[in-house]
Amino acid sequence: MTTKSTPSEYLVLCRGQWDKTASQDQMAKVIDQFYIWLDRLVDEGKMKHGQRLKYEGKTVGRRNVVTDGPFSESKEVIGGYWFVVANSLDEAADIAAGNPCLDYGLVLEIRPIDPDPATVDNTNM
Repeated sequence: MTTKSTPSEYLVLCRGQWDKTASQDQMAKVIDQFYIWLDRLVDEGKMKHGQRLKYEGKTVGRRNVVTDGPFSESKEVIGGYWFVVANSLDEAADIAAGNPCLDYGLVLEIRPIDPDPATVDNTNM
């Protein structure tokens, strides 16, 4: 008997900066292509919508030190997130690899979502 694995959710973080050599028309076209791609995958049950993130933000660290900006370097800016529903991290990466924005300077980080609460035993220390 073969057991089929239950799909898991994977967080996709979109980071980086848009290619500065791309024209506004090219950017508008690829953004439209992105939403067509995303909506198709959402309809197929392979992705879930996320949100764009604004550039502004705050970072709170040890001893409640608050600094402007959610980033340490501008190249690390996270511009948005969404979710992939897949049977493995490799499958999630394959799905994310179809994002048309990748040809325009953006990079995607795919992370498995751990449904378990944090404990001393499952947290990297």
